[in-house]
Amino acid sequence: MRAVVFEEFGGPATVRDVPDPVPAPHGAVVRVGATGLCRSDWHGWAGHDRTISLPHVPGHELAGVVETVGKDVRGWRTGDRVTVPFVCACGTCGQCASGNHQVCERQTQPGFTGWGSFAELVALDHADVNLVRLPDAVDAVAAAGLGCRVATAYRAVVAQGGVRPGQWVAVHGCGGVGLSAVMVAVAAGARVVAVDVSPTALDLARSMGAEVTVHAGADGRQDAVAVVREVSAGGAHVSLDTLGSEATCAASVRCLRPRGRHVQVGLLPPDLGHPTIPMARVIALELEIVGSHGMAAHDYGELLSLVASGRLRPDLLVTRRLRLDEAGPALAAMGEPGYPAGVTVVLP
Repeated sequence: MRAVVFEEFGGPATVRDVPDPVPAPHGAVVRVGATGLCRSDWHGWAGHDRTISLPHVPGHELAGVVETVGKDVRGWRTGDRVTVPFVCACGTCGQCASGNHQVCERQTQPGFTGWGSFAELVALDHADVNLVRLPDAVDAVAAAGLGCRVATAYRAVVAQGGVRPGQWVAVHGCGGVGLSAVMVAVAAGARVVAVDVSPTALDLARSMGAEVTVHAGADGRQDAVAVVREVSAGGAHVSLDTLGSEATCAASVRCLRPRGRHVQVGLLPPDLGHPTIPMARVIALELEIVGSHGMAAHDYGELLSLVASGRLRPDLLVTRRLRLDEAGPALAAMGEPGYPAGVTVVLP
């Protein structure tokens, strides 16, 4: 098969022919129809995730068709249309037994612990636990972001954030997961303030239903914390850091009203430093700080119903479609200023 491969962190990621994957007895091989290019992929390529072994094939957001299954798989067959969470759970550990597959103690992650979906084929573990059947109304491009960005945002807003109609929600960082969070929060009836340094990203956030947008950063731009507190008459009920930086993490906590909730979604790799969280404010205002790490396959039903019905439109997040040969340069460029807003999807 053809796949995007890099042999050193931060080095060239180029297309080459590699052996076809073989399914584990409990696993499946999926022919990739579309795969998202996510900031997490960039973190892996840059060397911020040392679980990766070189040479490596990135990619963890995918939709496609089952090519073949292992001998122990019971629920899937060749030709089934599927997506998969970026956390592939074992199904038997203590966390899985409690239903929390997204924090499985023995999890694997395509594109991180093993080769990923920037390829024509990808091997996935524990197919009966992790594969998610796609409705006919949801095509591969729309479904590509469901394995990470859209599903992660959905759980972050609905389950971890506990957002209710009429509440103010601040979203710090309007990349793919941030825009997804805006869309989900609006669908939940919230009033959304979107924060980013890119005017284009903020335009997209408005198109997703953000009521207020804040052009944050230096050089005389708006003070995100002050704006959120002002427009919400005291602070957000729920605030999400969907980028993952010291500045966005701190701003998310500072913009909350008393007893508000901060949800950390964006990765904060140790290689980029440890953020300073204003804990005095957390104590004084009895704030909550929670993390959010994807979504278990068994929780996808309501999300897929919303997408199939048109109430959520992940297809509107897609601003670029690339060929596999273009994925490597696009991956390297993701950490540079001026990277295109919205979601990039690769079509192998």
